[in-house]
Amino acid sequence: MTSAPTYTPPKLWKWDAESGGRFAKVNRPIAGATHDKELPVGKHPLQLYSLGTPNGIKVTVMLEELLALGHKGAEYDAWLINIGDGSQFGSGFVSANPNSKIPAMVDRSTPKPTRIFESGAILLYLAEKFGAFVPQDASLRAECYSWLFWQMGSAPYLGGGFGHFYAYAPEKYEYAINRFTMEVKRQLDVLDRHLADRQYFCGDVYTVADMAIWPWYGALVKGTLYDAGEFLDVQSYTNVIRWTDAIAERPAVKRGRMVNRTWGAPDSQLPERHDASDFDSKIAKVS
Repeated sequence: MTSAPTYTPPKLWKWDAESGGRFAKVNRPIAGATHDKELPVGKHPLQLYSLGTPNGIKVTVMLEELLALGHKGAEYDAWLINIGDGSQFGSGFVSANPNSKIPAMVDRSTPKPTRIFESGAILLYLAEKFGAFVPQDASLRAECYSWLFWQMGSAPYLGGGFGHFYAYAPEKYEYAINRFTMEVKRQLDVLDRHLADRQYFCGDVYTVADMAIWPWYGALVKGTLYDAGEFLDVQSYTNVIRWTDAIAERPAVKRGRMVNRTWGAPDSQLPERHDASDFDSKIAKVS
């Protein structure tokens, strides 16, 4: 390992300068709103405030899958929250999610509007509300919950760990990159071994576990996350690739991955979604 300047932490850490990097303008050591801005409200019971990142895609895929099953109560408005300009620190969004992270949802079909934040919590809330995408069998349900919470606990090592130090940090440090690369490759091996003799994470049953894992690890093995495909040798994880490709062909997934997306090919973007017809001019071009 090459030598690098060492850093000695101070006895008392103080925030006295931006840390640099892509997200320096929105990183801060305190919570709460920075400005007054109410959230817009559309015509549907479910109001989603999000961005088309992996965590946001989990929820829009789930909503589109519910609609594909015929659950009309899953109709939703998806409003864009631009985390690059600090929209997540508006007073309305902080009321919906005191943690100021996307996605956040407000269910206005309840007697008093119900807020739900954290992507895994939103998936489970919707699964319980509509009775879908969580197995009824107790053993399979436990398997589903285990993989859902595996994703919630593992993805920070992929995003905030590997992704940050490999792609976004203003300086590259061998120790940090090696540490998180090792962990991400271990995670991919966990997934690949599990999928060796299964269609989905709960056998032949497509669940919220697949919806949670796919936007992160599916994008990773297709080389579209952090542009790290070759670096991580993602082609060696053949079972994850097979699973990823199968899910990508689902019509609801094709729709869900477009919502609140503001980058990439124009036909892949739908910054806001307020009606199913919003997809009409796009789906035919990407199918």
